[in-house]
Amino acid sequence: MKLWLVRHAQPLVAAGICYGRLDMAADAEATAQCARSLAAQLPPRLRVASSPLQRCEQLAQALQGLRPDLIYKTDARLQEMDFGHWEGRAWQAIAETELQAWSRDFADYPVGAVGESVSRFMARVAAAFDALQAPGEHGQDTLWITHAGVIRAVDLLTSGLRHIERADQWPPHAPKYGQWHTRDL
Repeated sequence: MKLWLVRHAQPLVAAGICYGRLDMAADAEATAQCARSLAAQLPPRLRVASSPLQRCEQLAQALQGLRPDLIYKTDARLQEMDFGHWEGRAWQAIAETELQAWSRDFADYPVGAVGESVSRFMARVAAAFDALQAPGEHGQDTLWITHAGVIRAVDLLTSGLRHIERADQWPPHAPKYGQWHTRDL
């Protein structure tokens, strides 16, 4: 079984802003270009699950316009990590003491005071990942239209890591906006 992991196009947000669950549109032309590229490469009748955040929904809708043969649904588990009170703030405006607190307790610190911890985020993504291999689902290729954090979490899951303790264990790379990679499960 193959899992396609697609990152949404460039969001319409200023550089240096913390956003995860912050819902904003993506660049329309970049979204259309990504949809065209994907549509040309995807196999028929592929299952597509999308984060409900509009930057991902835009891509799912554009792809559906080009490939109505694909099977579409929205899955809230594919949303980006919730950064709590940090959402919409410039990263450099977040107190160094808050960032250090997160780094010291990377697994369990509720980011932005009320957001998700990395452990909760990983568990949410793992639930969606595990459902791919549930009876009746096994063996069917799937595409996720999602976010960099979710893709990094899947990269950890496919390497056998379900829980990480330290920030240096978090994968540093994800596909660029509007790009993708695949994982064989």
